[in-house]
Amino acid sequence: MKRVPDKKWRDSMAYAPRFFLSMAIALVAFAVVSYLSTGSLATTAWQTFLCAILIQIGYFLTTLFLVWRTARERRQGADPGTPDADKSRDAAKSKVPVSMNEPGHSKP
Repeated sequence: MKRVPDKKWRDSMAYAPRFFLSMAIALVAFAVVSYLSTGSLATTAWQTFLCAILIQIGYFLTTLFLVWRTARERRQGADPGTPDADKSRDAAKSKVPVSMNEPGHSKP
């Protein structure tokens, strides 16, 4: 199986600490603007909570997409029908001694 080049997590779009900090800043900005436009703490709290839920859904879908894309890249790199995959499978089989494939495993 061909390996996908490793990336550092902090370079990824889905790096959690960066996401949570960005989300907190966005929610504070949203709450301030919401309060200034409505003048109601209850409405501001409700709208900010709804905004936080929508951001979390977006984060989940982005993470799901990144996992799907990585799996697709790995699958394309190690497609069972490709000659490279057949060669690597044959190489793995040749490492097992022939005597292991015979009943009793006693022949040297």
